[in-house]
This record gives sequence, structure tokens and C-alpha cells, in this order.
Amino acid sequence: MPTLTHKQHCFVENYLLDLNATQAAIRAGYSKRTANQQGPRLLENEDVRKAIDEAKIKRSDKLEIDADWVLTRLADEATADLADLYNDNNDLKPVSEWPIIWRQGLVAGIDVEALFEGIGENRVQIGHLKKLRLSDRVRRLELIGRHVRVNAFQEVVSHKGLDGLGDRLERAAKRGG
Repeated sequence: MPTLTHKQHCFVENYLLDLNATQAAIRAGYSKRTANQQGPRLLENEDVRKAIDEAKIKRSDKLEIDADWVLTRLADEATADLADLYNDNNDLKPVSEWPIIWRQGLVAGIDVEALFEGIGENRVQIGHLKKLRLSDRVRRLELIGRHVRVNAFQEVVSHKGLDGLGDRLERAAKRGG
């Protein structure tokens, strides 16, 4: 375990809350005036960085969350079927009947409006209009696509004449010039 000062230890604990170096520095007792310089400086400190990495590993082990878990979760969310939220009459099911994947954040909110018919005292409620606000499923696909083994969104830059330059340089170095 890296040797840290009390303030550095507090910074590490606070950094893990929201991964915001400036706010972590303030909460750890560093000056608000200089926190925007102190936070990044602390992140460059090798002992602080090691402590953060060790704490992240410990937290991941405790929660049993790893890259496979994240990718599986993203895949489940990306393939969740919206039809699972409706009954055979195309009415929205009660939230308690939704599949768990939908209840864990795929629906960002539900707006319910009363629908009326008539005017004035003759106005009668005839139903409800329910609007689902869904979370950003495209973002989930992007996160899946950036997974190391998928590389679907990896930028490929090629320039005429530079393709294979690294290989040519390596061969030239082996030849001695």
C-alpha cells in the first residue's frame, strides 16, 4: 500500500465518490482557491495514483463488477424489447410487472397526462396519456462498440505513403540503417 499523507488519503477516498479531482481536493481539505490545480497534481502523484487504482480494484472485487459484467449488462440493455412493457391490449403494464432490466434505468421517466372530453362543467376524464422517456440506448451501443475486443468505433487513420511505415522502419533498423 502506498504511503500517503492524511490529506492525500482523504483525497483518494473523496476522488472515488465522483472521480472529480477538484471537488475531491476541496472535500479533502485543500484550498478551494487552488483546488483546480491541486486535484490534477495529486492525480499525477505516483503514490496517490496507486492508491486510487488499488481502491478501485478492491471496490470492483467487492461488487464483483468487471469488464465482462459491464459488457453483458450493456448488451442486455441494448437488446431489451420495448414490447415487454405492454400487455396484449397495448396498454402499458404496471412498473412492477416490467422486466427487471427496464426497471434498472432504461426508462428515464414516465409522464402521465389526464385526457378530458367536453367543455366546462361537462368536462369528463376519459383516460390517461402515458409517455415513456427512455435513456440513451445509442450511447450503450457506442460503449459496447468501444470495448477492446469489438473496436467498432476505433478511428483508423491512414495516409498515402505512410501505411506500413512502422514495419519498413523496423526492417531498416534490423539491416543497420
